[in-house]
Amino acid sequence: MESKIARALKLAYDPVAVIWTDEKPDNALCFKKGGTWGCVMWLFASAAKGKTAVFDRETYGCVGGGVGLGFGNQYDFFPGSIECFYYFLSQGNEHFEFGKQLAPTIKQFAGKDFAETFLRGERFMKSPEQVEKFLQLLPIQDIPNTYVVFKPLSVLEASEKPVVISFLANSHQLSALTTLWYYEAGGMDDVIIAKGAGCQQVGIFPYREAESEHPRAVVGLTDLFARKSIRKQLGDDIMTFTVPFRMFKEMEENVEGSFLQEETWKILANTIP
Repeated sequence: MESKIARALKLAYDPVAVIWTDEKPDNALCFKKGGTWGCVMWLFASAAKGKTAVFDRETYGCVGGGVGLGFGNQYDFFPGSIECFYYFLSQGNEHFEFGKQLAPTIKQFAGKDFAETFLRGERFMKSPEQVEKFLQLLPIQDIPNTYVVFKPLSVLEASEKPVVISFLANSHQLSALTTLWYYEAGGMDDVIIAKGAGCQQVGIFPYREAESEHPRAVVGLTDLFARKSIRKQLGDDIMTFTVPFRMFKEMEENVEGSFLQEETWKILANTIP
């Protein structure tokens, strides 16, 4: 599928179609079964660069990725206990006796670097109580299909119906996508930045919007760990902008005759390599 938006915005990367399916695509990138760790956003970046990637309930890379893709509450399977995750995301398991005692075992099977972070914590939230509340508010869901596929929009077939479409954009392009979202919509605050992992900002948060009568667009890649993980693949000046597929089609129809064909955008677009 050719995108008028991608062409008008001079996007460097293919928009990514996120598909739920019971058919595994041939020759798709995927993580190995057996608990192999990996960041979902690595494969998201690969899809933006032309490769198809696939995940299932045995190959989602990490527990946060399993949640982000829509495979239920995988945080229940965080090493040690979900309480260990509360401390991992906040002040560290060195402040949690059970987690502290578990650290040597963690080091044996997960390596020195993870064990050190397990103890010290990522410190993205101030307290374990905040993390617990965050998980209570997270729109965790268990999708009805076997696979989640990331596919470049340019090779999407007419028979395929994505749940959401995710754009990768720099600051000018993100501004244009936001303006195009509001071009026909009547709302004032329908573009949100959701609190969560990078994969959750292209997965479960937009999934929720796809089911809403009044959907919103979701801006993502505010997750610092995800940004660090994909900067070698995509660079530093990239955010995601993810919308339900039905809203993507509406936005596509609105390109012609819009600001994207006028002088203000043309001046900004000329600065994009």
